[in-house]
Amino acid sequence: MRTTPKPELGRILLVDDEPAICRALQIAFKRAGFESVSAETGENALSLLRAKRFDCLVLDLLIPDLRGDVLFELAASQQPHLRHQTLFISGDASPKALELIDACKCPFLVKPFDLSELIDQVKRLLPRAADASA
Repeated sequence: MRTTPKPELGRILLVDDEPAICRALQIAFKRAGFESVSAETGENALSLLRAKRFDCLVLDLLIPDLRGDVLFELAASQQPHLRHQTLFISGDASPKALELIDACKCPFLVKPFDLSELIDQVKRLLPRAADASA
C-alpha cells in the first residue's frame, strides 16, 4: 500500500551562514511538509528573492555580508507579505540584537533552539500551514 505524500505547506527561504544549520533545517522543514531553499549569504538570498516567491523567511541576524535586519527590509520591499511572515534566529541575544529584531516586529528564536519549536513558529506565521496541520 502506498502512502500519499504530505502536501507542501509552503516555501521557506532559510538564510544562515552556517552550512550545517542550513542542512539540518532543510531536513526538518522537508519532514514537516515544507519546501525550503537555503542561502548562506545575503546576496544569494536577494537573488533568490528576485527569482522566486517565498511564503516565509527564516533569517539569521548575523550574516557576514549583510546584517539580517537590513536583509529583512530588502526582502519585505520585494515580497511585502514577508514583513509579517519572517522568523529571526540568532545566537546573539544581546540588547542590541534584540533591539534590531524588535524594530522589525518579528518573532525570534535563540540558537540553539528545539526544531519542533522552530516548525511551530513557522506554522504560526503561515495561516494556511496552520489550517492544513489542524
